[in-house]
Amino acid sequence: MPNIKSAKKRVLVIAKKTLQNKMVMTNLKTCLKKFDAAVEAGNKEEAMAAYKVAVKRVDQTCAKGIIKKNAAARKKSQLTKKFNAM
Repeated sequence: MPNIKSAKKRVLVIAKKTLQNKMVMTNLKTCLKKFDAAVEAGNKEEAMAAYKVAVKRVDQTCAKGIIKKNAAARKKSQLTKKFNAM
């Protein structure tokens, strides 16, 4: 544990930010799983709706700096390939 006051504060701030980032990533993973489930079920309309939500979440996660730009582009590309292969 840190002894200096500013270092103690940084520990608290980082813990809070880590929790927020984890919440966003969990939400993203949930959206991706819903999309995968819709694709597996073969439901085109449900898959399209889930696709739009998933792409939006990927963009939001990238904008917040939680995932990098190239990782976001790769995820969107993978989603598009899955959707088009239906």
